[in-house]
Amino acid sequence: MQLLNASCQILSAELIPSRTGSLESAETVRKVEAGKWQTRKNRKRSSRAGKPSRKEGQDEQVEAGGEQPSGKPARPKATNRSTARMRERYYKEVLPALMKEFSLENPMAAPKLEKIIVNMGVGEATQNAKLIDPAATEVGQITGQKPVITKARKSIAQFKVREGMPIGVMVTLRGDRMYEFFDRLVNIALPRVRDFRGVPTKSFDGRGNYTLGVRDQLIFPEIDYAKVERRRA
Repeated sequence: MQLLNASCQILSAELIPSRTGSLESAETVRKVEAGKWQTRKNRKRSSRAGKPSRKEGQDEQVEAGGEQPSGKPARPKATNRSTARMRERYYKEVLPALMKEFSLENPMAAPKLEKIIVNMGVGEATQNAKLIDPAATEVGQITGQKPVITKARKSIAQFKVREGMPIGVMVTLRGDRMYEFFDRLVNIALPRVRDFRGVPTKSFDGRGNYTLGVRDQLIFPEIDYAKVERRRA
């Protein structure tokens, strides 16, 4: 019994330091990991503080006229109010005059152009679908934007039209393209109309929309007379 008690005391004496040693080693590992994590966090903060923001770098490249990291020249940002002269004239001359005439306090309440829709109907496309392509090309040349092919919403037996048939092309213009097209229409295209006496004043629908019809697409200088197969309204 004495021998057994002595062996148990020796075993317990050996286990106690080993447990404390394992606890101390675990605590040491935790401290080391926490120190490493704090070091990484400090490095990230220092790198962010020393590195310029992406937006500032882009602005510097545009102002200096340099090149991007990929080697391509920097693309300057377009200023909408300085590219289209009709837009600039509207905000400088027309808008103040409208506010004064109608006694408006808020400039957003004044009439303005929101969009221009250019539509060309091709009724012959019901018999020959290939006629849509030259019409789409002409509208694209006039507006500078790819047109959308319009299709019939319902079938009409008298006109030999079935639902889903292509019957025309359409383009919706907004922003600078809208003002530039309006500028070309008023100053170049309409004065080329034979016996032009102005646009009709009764074409408003009462909801702010105005409809203007053109009988010939040759009034636009973008259309080449030699390449036109037939005149379209």
